[in-house]
Amino acid sequence: MSELLVKPGGTSGKVHDITPESAGWGYVGFGLYHLAPGETAAEATAEREAILVLVEGKARITAAGEAFGEMGARMSVFEKTAPHCLYVPGQADWTATATTDCTLAVCTAPARGVHPARHLGPEGIQLTPRGTGQNLRHINNIAMEDRDVAGSLLVTEVFTPPGNWSSYPSHRHDEDDFPRMTYLEETYYHRLNPAQGFGIQRVYTEDGALDETMAVQDGDVVLVPRGHHPCGAPYGYEMYYLNVMAGPLRKWRFQNDPAHSWIAERDAR
Repeated sequence: MSELLVKPGGTSGKVHDITPESAGWGYVGFGLYHLAPGETAAEATAEREAILVLVEGKARITAAGEAFGEMGARMSVFEKTAPHCLYVPGQADWTATATTDCTLAVCTAPARGVHPARHLGPEGIQLTPRGTGQNLRHINNIAMEDRDVAGSLLVTEVFTPPGNWSSYPSHRHDEDDFPRMTYLEETYYHRLNPAQGFGIQRVYTEDGALDETMAVQDGDVVLVPRGHHPCGAPYGYEMYYLNVMAGPLRKWRFQNDPAHSWIAERDAR
């Protein structure tokens, strides 16, 4: 199995615990909890910031000494409503106690600047179409650079209809050369509907030094350390993914694979 494909470690508790050390990079961390009603997850951010995403279900959350009450609304991610999210700064603690069955994502990166603990959704998040034809997908931008809510983290959700492609045309953001391109590590947390389905994700560089194609199943995480990283949803199965990106600069600048850039140029006309 590819080292870029991370399977969940069980069905309850903390099922993903991806750190910069385990991923072999410098910025992005991703954790995921499956909690039953009454179960609690708690962490300290230390030198990192966090964005908590209620992927599914509800939880009562406190963070940085403040009680934010019960958060969450959608019971299935494929309801496609805006997620309830919370930013937690560095040098803070957070605690989440599930009030229903709950899937809680913990997106982390180095803390920079001063940003207070705050709700990041559902207010301010609107499902937005991107692309055309078989490249159509729908985006919930949680914390992209147009929202000055974090020091490092860029976080978004994407829903790809059955038979469509996403993160496509193939693009990369693996050079620290702003404004031409920014270096951003990235994780993809995948879900499939129906859950027994699978999707395809390819991670490759133009010189062929890295070229891996993976069948992703419900609950898998794909690591993107560099290179292009398109993914596709087979006919009959809808794909969701939660993206976490971070690097030296909190900006998203990318370049398409020259072999496929004609698609973007054609669709822009």
